[in-house]
Amino acid sequence: MRLTHLRNATLLLEFAGLCILVDPMLSPPSSLPGFRLFGGQRRKNPLVPLPDNWESHLSKTTHVLISHEHPDHLDRPAIDWIRSHQLKVWSSSMDAPNLRRKGLDCSAIESRQDGLGVECIQGTHGHGWIGWLMGPVSGFYFTHPDEPSIYLTGDTVMTDTIRSAVRRLQPDVVVAPAGVANFGFGRDLLFSVDELIELVKLAPGTVVLNHLESIDHCLITRESIRAEMNAAGVGNRVIVPQDGEQFAMERTSATVDAGPFEAAKPGFQKWLTSWFAGT
Repeated sequence: MRLTHLRNATLLLEFAGLCILVDPMLSPPSSLPGFRLFGGQRRKNPLVPLPDNWESHLSKTTHVLISHEHPDHLDRPAIDWIRSHQLKVWSSSMDAPNLRRKGLDCSAIESRQDGLGVECIQGTHGHGWIGWLMGPVSGFYFTHPDEPSIYLTGDTVMTDTIRSAVRRLQPDVVVAPAGVANFGFGRDLLFSVDELIELVKLAPGTVVLNHLESIDHCLITRESIRAEMNAAGVGNRVIVPQDGEQFAMERTSATVDAGPFEAAKPGFQKWLTSWFAGT
């Protein structure tokens, strides 16, 4: 397994002969509106460009995986790029119909997919009514006999569902958002620092922290999250990649088979967040 972190939540997962582009945000800097609504520090997004070699990295893509439709995980340039390259898209059954309406060749991911074992694990993108409005999001656990197992949590806070999944599946690699994220009011939209420390302690292998220093409502820095992990005594099991950084991952334990799953059902907030994404 090889991971290439590009920017924010956008990464390439080279796994079992496939190259899966996850949550592509391909917009140039300052071409999207700011997401921080109150409290100052609002800036146009993305805050930074893609790494210089991003096009050569993306040229290897065989499939695209979308965890949810927020614009920092799927934007208009990404949609156009996917369509121009006629790539197959995977998503939860909740997101697939709308992604097809956007002209993408999207299939709802299944428990067996192109030789991979897959489990879809529902995330919760915030707390209370804000979390409800943000809409359901999906995390994905992938296995293959020749590869380490990996759990991509998607944008979520810590929940009993996440805890149970990590304990049951024992993934070799977990990829999780560390930007915390806040609109300038209410509680955070992603794992808090304490929840990230809990996640690393629960996970048996390596945790890769992304969603950093790219979007205006994610104020935590790479330096500060590394310091927090080191202070908690878990820094040796955490990777905080720079944009464009590649690294190989190894199996650390016996693979646990993916289990059956049922994706969340769309509701009013699904329509609302899709409309807000503007894609």
